[in-house]
Parts: sequence; C-alpha cells; structure tokens
Amino acid sequence: MTETDRASLREACGRLEYPGLVARLTAMIGRPMEDGMKRLPAGWSDQVQGAAERAIGTSLEVALKSLPPRSREGSDSDELHRFLGMGSGAIGGFFGLPGTLLELPVSTTLMLRSIADIARAEGEDLARTEARLACVEVFAYGANPAEDDAAESGYYGLRIALGLRLSVTSRQFVEQGLSQHAVPGAIGFVRAIASRFGVVVSDKLAFQLVPVAGAISGAVINAVFMRHFQDVARGHFTVRRLERTYGTATVRRAYERVRLE
Repeated sequence: MTETDRASLREACGRLEYPGLVARLTAMIGRPMEDGMKRLPAGWSDQVQGAAERAIGTSLEVALKSLPPRSREGSDSDELHRFLGMGSGAIGGFFGLPGTLLELPVSTTLMLRSIADIARAEGEDLARTEARLACVEVFAYGANPAEDDAAESGYYGLRIALGLRLSVTSRQFVEQGLSQHAVPGAIGFVRAIASRFGVVVSDKLAFQLVPVAGAISGAVINAVFMRHFQDVARGHFTVRRLERTYGTATVRRAYERVRLE
C-alpha cells in the first residue's frame, strides 16, 4: 500500500470509528445533551424509531429506483446538499418536534443523494444494486460504535453483520424486483439500519431542545447532522476503494492496525 493510501486509510478510520455527532453538537452549543433529553416527551423514543424506519425505507426506495448511476467523474456536492438540508431543517424546526419528524425523510433522502455523490467520487458504480445498498448502509455506520455488540470489532464488525443481511437482500431485489414490500429480506435490512440511525436522530432532537439551541435554529443543527453523515460516507467509500485496489483482507488488516494504535 502506498503512503498516500495509508494516509487515506488512517483518515477513513478516524471518520468511521469516532463519528462524533454528539461531540460536534456539544462543541457548537456548549451544553450537555442530557438537558435536551429531559425535555423529550414520554414515549418519544418509539416515535423517533418509527420515523427513522420510515426515513430509511424511503431512502432505500430512492437508492434502488432513482439514484442516477453516473455523474461527473470525481465530483461531489457536499456544500449544496448541506444548504438544501439546512432549508428542510428550518422548515421542520418551525413546526417543532412533530415537524422535525415529518421532515426527517426529506433530509434523509437529501443525505442519501450526497452520500451517492461521495460514492461515485470514490469510484463506485451505482448501476450495481450492491453499491446502492452500500449507500444506505452509511446511516448505520453513523451511530456511535459503542451502541451495540458490534463495537468489539468496530466498523468491520458492523459491516459484516449488515453484510449478512445485504447478501440475501441484494439477491432478492434482483430476483423479485425493487419494491421493498415484495422482498422479505428488505424489512430486516431497513430495521437493522433504522435501529442505529434512530439513536443519532434522538441525539439530534435532544440538542434541538436545549434552550440555547433554539437560537441557533434547526437549520444549523441539520447542517451539522448532514456533515456528520457525509464524513462517515467518505470514510466508508474510501475503505471500499482501497479494497478494490489491494483486496479486502489486506485493507482490513491494515485498518485494524490503525484502529488499535
């Protein structure tokens, strides 16, 4: 592996193992998330989880049906997507927490479009179903690895767990068509990702309820939210690009050495 690629892998590892949405929002707002958590209505977590699952389901449909397979080589438009995300966040924030949950599928779809641009810039062929599903997977990688048992193996542990569902689901999509409702494996795939994505959404909503955050607005918090997943996507697709060059086993060994340093 070249020194340039080793540096890219090190940067990717930093993005994937320490995503840090909470840290970013804390640095911006300067107040502990617990302040917001106390303000969330009782039973709100179930609503957040349901909204997260609907948002991921919508993104899956978009990924499989309407993501353009090609764009300008090596291009991505992070700033444009963040600007659009700020607009949707401002509209959702105007109507409070219910509005934010209704807006979530819109901002999630915008993030998916940005993730797809990053994937293409890293050499992914989005004409392939597997590459499109890999874009949706990014929403799972954006949660803190400490949230579940896959934390013992970090990014690769979670990737293997999702890969077990992906291999079956991808084959079913090819055989049965693109509708997630027609593919039994798609339901489990969506729920596996949504269970982790919902954690990040809860963190975002909690910060929006911290009093000082109200002055900053949902638009700015949405921009941080989107930037977070853009960084995770860049790490994920950098690793995949290196795997295409050096092989999965070689890159994973190098990645684990960096992670344990």
